[in-house]
Amino acid sequence: MNIAKGKEVIRIEAEAVRALEDRVDERFQRAVELLLACKGRVIVTGMGKSGIIAKKIASTLNSTGTAALFLHPAEGVHGDLGAVLKEDLVICLSKSGNTEEILLLIPIFKRQGVPIIAMVGNTDSQVAKLSDVVLDVSVKEEACPFDLVPTSSTTATLVMGDALALTLLQERGFSVDDFAQLHPAGDIGKRLFLRVDDVMRTGTDIAKSKEDTPLSKVILEITSKRLGATCVMSQAGKLAGIVTDGDLRRLLEKQQDIRNLKAKDVMSRNPKTVQAGILAMKALNVMETHSINQLIVVDDQGDPVGMVHIHDLLKAGLA
Repeated sequence: MNIAKGKEVIRIEAEAVRALEDRVDERFQRAVELLLACKGRVIVTGMGKSGIIAKKIASTLNSTGTAALFLHPAEGVHGDLGAVLKEDLVICLSKSGNTEEILLLIPIFKRQGVPIIAMVGNTDSQVAKLSDVVLDVSVKEEACPFDLVPTSSTTATLVMGDALALTLLQERGFSVDDFAQLHPAGDIGKRLFLRVDDVMRTGTDIAKSKEDTPLSKVILEITSKRLGATCVMSQAGKLAGIVTDGDLRRLLEKQQDIRNLKAKDVMSRNPKTVQAGILAMKALNVMETHSINQLIVVDDQGDPVGMVHIHDLLKAGLA
């Protein structure tokens, strides 16, 4: 019974979201045009559950390059309207479209000449009639068994807000670097800011061996540097290959006598490398794609300037 009810709620809300796709039309286009033309901030307002969704939409707009803030309608009519300037734009959220507090604010917005976008569940409502653009977020039914508690309607409104925010992101040419500037902390910050240079081993910590280095010394180099691999350098000082723990294990499976072998006899040529300065997250992606645990970091001339082990990236919080 509990499982069936849970599935029913998800089905009802999913259908409400699917119905929105057909409503992304010329009205949506007009709303985007108004938002792009806005020289101030986007003021998002709503009461009750709509207010909670309004806060989320404002937050999403802020994080994707559109300056926004949430205005509580009740507090707005008691002094907070001073936050709304002539260069701003207002998005009003209301399931009924007849929310009393919002209807008190709209005439003031109009006197200021502020464009109004309504996201309502009733396109014949007062809020809809008084707005410049109306986005229909009505739903067939709420997931609530009494068809009362806002569930499907708040989900639909949130998704329509996401559609606006991400369309604006694309239209503004908002980039990953722009996003990084707004998310310097936490996991997002690490993924967008952390460079391979910040975690790689450098200098004498890089495991290096020459092509003619005896295999016994190669093994000592790998063991002492704790990277599970060593770069193999040519006589000219260029990167020639790599010897990894895996290479040594596969070698021992094939032959027992390794006393006369040198690094060049065991190394893998054309090792995977990454350019210094790339995002650490991209280095991790290379490792995962090729199922390897180490990467050599090279400069513009292809010379090793560092080595990074997958454990270095995991310790940095990129997992």
